[in-house]
Amino acid sequence: MSRTARTVMFAAAGGAVAVFAVLAVVRLPAFGSPYHPYRDHAFLAGVAHDTANLVSSVNFDQRGLDTLGEETILLASVMGVSVLLRRAEDEEEHDDRSVGWVLDATRLGGYIILPVTVLVGFDVITHGHLTPGGGFQGGVVVGTGIHLMYVAGRYRSLERMRPTTPFEWGEAVGAGAFAAMGVAGLLVSGAFLANLISYTGFGQLFSSGTVALLNGAVGIEVASGVMVLLAKFLEQAIVLRRREDGEK
Repeated sequence: MSRTARTVMFAAAGGAVAVFAVLAVVRLPAFGSPYHPYRDHAFLAGVAHDTANLVSSVNFDQRGLDTLGEETILLASVMGVSVLLRRAEDEEEHDDRSVGWVLDATRLGGYIILPVTVLVGFDVITHGHLTPGGGFQGGVVVGTGIHLMYVAGRYRSLERMRPTTPFEWGEAVGAGAFAAMGVAGLLVSGAFLANLISYTGFGQLFSSGTVALLNGAVGIEVASGVMVLLAKFLEQAIVLRRREDGEK
């Protein structure tokens, strides 16, 4: 695409965003006004759907398309990194994957904290509709927690623990499940991500209908994406090296 075409596209898109931003700001309630429709609707929707964590209710009941967009951005980012950091023609794998000397305290701390961190991440995902947290937060904790194995000085063990292919599939499955539940709500009730499952009681583990399932789908997608993302960076930094002139 030429520079002129990119400039025209940016001007058109930027102009549209500017117009909508101005219209939104102009229609905001006056500063200090007691009228807060978004707040009131968010609270009522959360209570009506037995979702104790109102942030999750907002994300999945009222801003579902926003959450889908955020998932898509992460998916596109991981794909971009995978493409940019793929093995080039003048690169090759080498077997020297040692990470040097690691303090015994650091090694022991990594081994002890790793399972605790991953367990906390799964807890944040599972209870995201009840307490602060959710799929995004818990997914990041799980995805980065696994890499405490590298901090402990065991890159080969990390490679065996998180093979990238299953997590590439996991990222696609998580994003696809989220979109599928959204489309199911659209087909049944005419609203994307409409809550279609009956609620079982405020504050219960299986309350909030599809919100808990959506948290799980987001958790799978984010955890898998973060693992693949970090795997590509570590692979580029540790495993691959540029072939010297004259080498075959």
